[in-house]
Formats: sequence, structure tokens, C-alpha cells
Amino acid sequence: MLSYVFWHWKRPEIPAADYESRLRGFQQALAAAPPDGLVRAWCLTIRDAPWASAGAPAYEDWYLVRSSADLDPLNDAAVTASRQQPHDAAAIAASGGVAGLYRLRLGHPEATPAFSWWFAKPTGTTYAQLYDLLQPVVDQSGAVLWGRQMTLGPAREFCLQAPARVSLPASLEALEGG
Repeated sequence: MLSYVFWHWKRPEIPAADYESRLRGFQQALAAAPPDGLVRAWCLTIRDAPWASAGAPAYEDWYLVRSSADLDPLNDAAVTASRQQPHDAAAIAASGGVAGLYRLRLGHPEATPAFSWWFAKPTGTTYAQLYDLLQPVVDQSGAVLWGRQMTLGPAREFCLQAPARVSLPASLEALEGG
């Protein structure tokens, strides 16, 4: 499973409530007429992320798809048919955005997460060691671990998402988001 993650921020003159209403409209239109391959989507808020609006408050959309073959249909569907007007209403109110592609590494994304932590793999640690380190956190909390694909995206390499706060290993310098 992959997730296309899109960070975006509103134009300064647009009230947050208006922007968020536009985002909800697009998310609802996408859920009502999803393209093939879209598992589900959600939007979170994020702050202090240097890759999104220079750390100012921003939004983080997650679009879960089965595989990379589902990315083109998602891209096309977002701006056509019943989704076009809600997409355009949100897009015209945005000041900027960046995106990344993440692959599911551990866990099962069954619920919209309430918390997330962004971090890099510690120097000198193998991927297998990192996954072994985080497997108990995932098992005990229902968390999921996402890993950036092919360095596509400006954010840190990993994102752990969970329904409640978790304690991460001390070796991980994580930025909390969501």
C-alpha cells in the first residue's frame, strides 16, 4: 500500500474556517465518487514542519492507494467530474504545496490517526534494525509506519501514525505532527 501525501497551506487572506470547509468539500466529493484504487483519504493539520509553509500551520492530506498504478487514476479523478468544482475551490484558496510518496512499512492503516511523528533513520541503523525497534510500538498501539519512496518528497523519511500518543525510542528525533 502507498500513500500520496500532500502538504498545503492557505493564502493569508483566506480565513482558516473557509479553507477547511473547502477541504472538507473536496474530501467528501472524493469519497462519494472514488477512483479505482483509492482505499481512503483524510486531512490533518500540521505545524512546525519546515517542509510545509516554512513551519507555519499547514494541512496534510493522505491518499491511500493499493499500488503505484493507482496514482494516475487518482490524479485524473481529483480534477474531473463531480470532484472538479470542490477541488478547484480548495486549490484557488491555497498559497502553496509540496508532496511525497510513502509506502506502508509496518501495521495496518484502519483508522484515521490522531497523532503522527516524522523522523529520519538514525545514523548507523539498518532498516531491519529500525523496523525491529518500532515493531513493539506498532503492535501495542495500533500504529502504522510509513517510509518515503525513492526520496520523493521534502519531509523526513519516516512517519509513525497512531490513534493515541505513543512513546518512541529515545534514539529517534521526531517532529510531532497531526
